[in-house]
Amino acid sequence: MLTLPGRSHRYCDGLSRRNFLRIGGLGLGALGSVSVPQLLQAEQAAGLKSSNKSVIMIYLPGGPPHQDTFDLKSEAPAEIRGEFRPIATNVPGIQICELLPQLARVMDKYTIIRSIADAIDDHSDFMCLTGRRKNNAPPGGWPSIGATVSRLLGPAVPSVPAFVGLEPRMQHRPYNAATAGYAGVSHDAFRPGADAKGDLILNGVTTDRLADRRHLLTSFDRFRRDVDASGLMTGLDGFNEQAFGMLTSSRLLDALSVDSESKALRERYGRGDAKVHGDAAPMMNEQFLIARRLVEAGARFVTVAYGFWDYHGNNFGNARNDLPLLDQGLSALFTDLHDRGLEKDVSVIVWSEFGRSPTVNKDGGRDHWPRANCALLAGGGMKVGQVIGATDRLGGEPNERPVLFGEIVATLYHCLGIDVNRVTIPDLTGRPQFLVPDGCQPMKELVGS
Repeated sequence: MLTLPGRSHRYCDGLSRRNFLRIGGLGLGALGSVSVPQLLQAEQAAGLKSSNKSVIMIYLPGGPPHQDTFDLKSEAPAEIRGEFRPIATNVPGIQICELLPQLARVMDKYTIIRSIADAIDDHSDFMCLTGRRKNNAPPGGWPSIGATVSRLLGPAVPSVPAFVGLEPRMQHRPYNAATAGYAGVSHDAFRPGADAKGDLILNGVTTDRLADRRHLLTSFDRFRRDVDASGLMTGLDGFNEQAFGMLTSSRLLDALSVDSESKALRERYGRGDAKVHGDAAPMMNEQFLIARRLVEAGARFVTVAYGFWDYHGNNFGNARNDLPLLDQGLSALFTDLHDRGLEKDVSVIVWSEFGRSPTVNKDGGRDHWPRANCALLAGGGMKVGQVIGATDRLGGEPNERPVLFGEIVATLYHCLGIDVNRVTIPDLTGRPQFLVPDGCQPMKELVGS
């Protein structure tokens, strides 16, 4: 018996799931009581054409200050405009914060949305990972985008899960609120990370040690020999063989290790900060590189949580510490995708649950502000090098092209080759549910008509 353990969770469909892959006996099972073969059958059952497209979602827990990052208001009063000045990017007419010089140099590789208008005052990843509000959910609950993609498309290759979550289990639990919902527990993320620790851990092996996996791979090889000798393999159908390959291949472990990358590339990404920030996540820049390696290895949807951005106090001091790390990691990811020819196949979305208040409070911070928010989108064959939407002169209200979370999610599905107007998933009563809220369509500014 070989077990890769994790934390137990209880889901809204009543199933309990441990974050593990268990190999042994007659059950090549995974992800709780639902088998990996079922997961592998999802693509065939969905009737969807196979695709090599993928998404990396970078979630910024807590809500970064949009007025101090990508929507500066240099003409506003001092108590609103803050301490940072805008700088020019490599796209004429577009400016961003002076603390983001590397992102300014690659503005032609991503798009800024400045007018997300339908957030709510809730410190949670739910809207980012579902495109919906929590209320009025059907039986089973709204599924995350990654679970939906796993359910509809299945794994691109048998040995790599379709949905991988690199984020830790965070101290503020609503930062991990999104689940597989009615898509089914078997389609929730495979999570190789430990609880809010600075090292990515798989069966006790940190990223620094993943290069030397001889003991683990020897265990896999011994298990393969034992199973072959038992004659079990002859009784497995095609899906079981794929599932067995997923559980015993080193492809996933290889993707989780960055040691094979050049020193220059790793230095371009930087290491970031492995310390957990606030009650959320570390700022580990290597996770951006691991995410790129995972989608290259076959993962369809990869999530990363990065930092803690709930700046109720010391807004400008915190930003001076955090923004340069984000600047280095994101600019490296956008450039790396282009250098590897992945800019049409891999979509990247960077966003948070809400923005920050226009007025700086008595503690030098900005408070929650769901009425305006920003996002960055890159890759996926989308039209980049542009700004979509605008807010008023105080940064408090969208006054040009209000954008909904569901529109951005619909755009991501479009980039994956999934038609949100045709594809549904049944909830736990069997009623078909569309993938995005009513009226939400892929954004023409990004993907055309």
